[in-house]
Amino acid sequence: MNKKIITIVSGLPRSGTSMMMRILEAGGMRILKDEIRKADEDNPAGYYEFEKVKELKKDPSWLENAKGKAVKIISSLLEHLPERYIYKIIFIHRNMEEILDSQRQMLIRRGEATNEVSDEKVGKMFLKHLKKIEERLNKQSNMDVLTVHYNEILKEPAKHGEIINRFLGNTLNTKNMTDVIDQTLYRQRGKI
Repeated sequence: MNKKIITIVSGLPRSGTSMMMRILEAGGMRILKDEIRKADEDNPAGYYEFEKVKELKKDPSWLENAKGKAVKIISSLLEHLPERYIYKIIFIHRNMEEILDSQRQMLIRRGEATNEVSDEKVGKMFLKHLKKIEERLNKQSNMDVLTVHYNEILKEPAKHGEIINRFLGNTLNTKNMTDVIDQTLYRQRGKI
């Protein structure tokens, strides 16, 4: 992997970004994470988060330490990436029904309200957000984007491991990448 490039894993909340980080780590990629947010019932294998990501808009200086590594950045923060860096972005999609169900289950486990906004309204907001983000990413000359689908990765892990490895310069161990995919963690299954 080019030591000057920052690899970013992104998508909507509950879209499979933690799974992708685990895949990259298993393949041999260095990961920028801090373990502040501990693994729990919603993400038993860990969240792979880096707390400073939340400060991206105010203070992106930490990105200097992300060169040659992968970091998880939620899709709503991508617009704050400074233009002075080169990025390889793995953007993950997932069936919207599954995202909404996964979020609902997480809120229930945390004892938080789940009925303040309808799934239909949240789904529409997410789709609008995705369209805006994708348009923006496609216009950036310093960003190379690979779009992957959570559900397709689970169906054909070896195929997608190869695609991801090619995108990142053919430096990762694809067998290790696919071996780490845990089908038991696919709990909110939509109608296929």
